Amino acid sequence: MSILILIASILLLLVLISAVKLNAFISLIIASFFVGIAKGMLFPDIINSLQQGIGSTLGSLILIIALGVILGNILSDSGAAQRISSVMIRSVGVKHIKWAMLLTGFAVGISMFYNAGFVILIPMVFAVAKSTKQPIIYLGIAMASALSVTHGFLPPHPGPTAIAVIFKADIGKTLLFGLIIAIPTLLIAGIVFPEFIKKIVANPPKGLFESKIFADNEMPSFIISFITALIPVILMALATISELTLPEISSLRHTLGFIGSPTTSMLLAVLFAIVFLGINRGRKMQDIMDKSSSALSSATMIIMIIAAGGAFKQVLIDSGIGTDLAVFFETSTLSPLVLGWLVATIIRIALGSATVAGLTAAGIVQPLVVSSGISPELMVLSIGAGSLMCSHVNDTGFWMFKEYFGISISDTFKTWTVMETIIGVMGLIGVLLLNLLVG
Repeated sequence: MSILILIASILLLLVLISAVKLNAFISLIIASFFVGIAKGMLFPDIINSLQQGIGSTLGSLILIIALGVILGNILSDSGAAQRISSVMIRSVGVKHIKWAMLLTGFAVGISMFYNAGFVILIPMVFAVAKSTKQPIIYLGIAMASALSVTHGFLPPHPGPTAIAVIFKADIGKTLLFGLIIAIPTLLIAGIVFPEFIKKIVANPPKGLFESKIFADNEMPSFIISFITALIPVILMALATISELTLPEISSLRHTLGFIGSPTTSMLLAVLFAIVFLGINRGRKMQDIMDKSSSALSSATMIIMIIAAGGAFKQVLIDSGIGTDLAVFFETSTLSPLVLGWLVATIIRIALGSATVAGLTAAGIVQPLVVSSGISPELMVLSIGAGSLMCSHVNDTGFWMFKEYFGISISDTFKTWTVMETIIGVMGLIGVLLLNLLVG
């Protein structure tokens, strides 16, 4: 029954958005009510789930998204994004620009949460696409695939790290195996796959990022532009390193942890951008703030849809659909590596959250790992790969990609969902091959 309700809710959502042409925000809320009522939740509990889902999603995202939009707007409006993209194009050539976007996404993704990295790199994707006349989606997938791989496979990201703790896996080995699997995965998902989607046209929200083409003397220097864009990355990387190397009682660790949090590092980057890309270059504060406010207005619907996606996910969790699926797999006789991947995949499809899917799957198969002798590091990666599979309408990442690039639900399935599935399948293949070598 839980599976039927899940399928019905997804079909309802697709009909409301695609056939009825109802706004995605309203459609997600209606689908959330449908799930809650069909599962027999009390009305007050449904409302509480909606509020909790919106609150937990926006609580961690809204400051990052808002500050990211402001930072992206200043980078674009000042010509800094164009300066970075022009240097990047000269360095690698238009022919290899996709590689540059992938490597940039990977470098940023190692130290940053997916959402923060996505918001920071989006203006760069737009600027590079405009300068090179390359399709935005073509470059966007290359960037997003790298961010997704680091999010699902590589510690110190919260998902892989938390799963590693459950299995008592060695973090260093997990990182090493993850990097080995990441290379072929990125080649397929970030380099080969974009060649098949070049004809999909993006229509990003008007006013989100400046589209003006600047003359060379109108742009800031590459050094200032690059430093501004990298401030959040550098600060988050320092915070991560301090967590791994300094004792918990260290005041330096706490200080770096504070300034390296996504919100604080983004705020510092915005303030740096206001001064060095704005005030110092003769722009008035009022003008900078007016342009930033306009950009934030363009991002309002993006924020609302992401919030509704969080509400839908929470109702799926609170209604017990995830628990029902977990019970179903407890008696399976599959190999722990395949079972972990499969359970994570199904919970990911059901609930949307990669982190929830990974942690739930780890809890189910953990007893099997102890008795089977399977490498705990490979189990972490197997579950991490499954947790990325088949992202669709109950995943906030799906809606972020759709709304920022301004594409249809159908095209989001053809691009984002297929990319995530490629990463998940390649991850499992890599795990099974490594198991033959190290098992």
